[in-house]
Amino acid sequence: MIRALQWWDLDEVLTIEAEVFAANAWSAETFWAELARDDRYYAVAQQGERIVGYAGLWFNPPQADVQTLAVAPAAQGTGLGRRLLSHLVDGARERGCEQLHLEVRADNDAAIGLYRRSGFVLLRRRERYYPDFSDALVMGLDL
Repeated sequence: MIRALQWWDLDEVLTIEAEVFAANAWSAETFWAELARDDRYYAVAQQGERIVGYAGLWFNPPQADVQTLAVAPAAQGTGLGRRLLSHLVDGARERGCEQLHLEVRADNDAAIGLYRRSGFVLLRRRERYYPDFSDALVMGLDL
């Protein structure tokens, strides 16, 4: 089940965040600041009582950006990332957006493959984008 993220989900989300993003993980304060904004939407994927993934969207029609997308390591490879991304695409469309963008680490082949299979195209490369100075690929999807 995919549903809106609630504040009480943050402990589980932060655990996944640390497992997936390690040194580049968002802090609790970052998530709280994101949840406080009216131009953001965050969702969680729940299996039983456990949160196994989450994703976030910034919408400013006619544009939207994927803020984050993560799947717990134990749930990776199950299609959950694709379902979360599809949920964000639908959410962007519902909010009147015509384009959806994202940044992805240039060395994250699994995520790049997911985005390409979902119709995203490479727009440009941002050199030294991340805190560890690794490059990001900017990808986009016309909605």
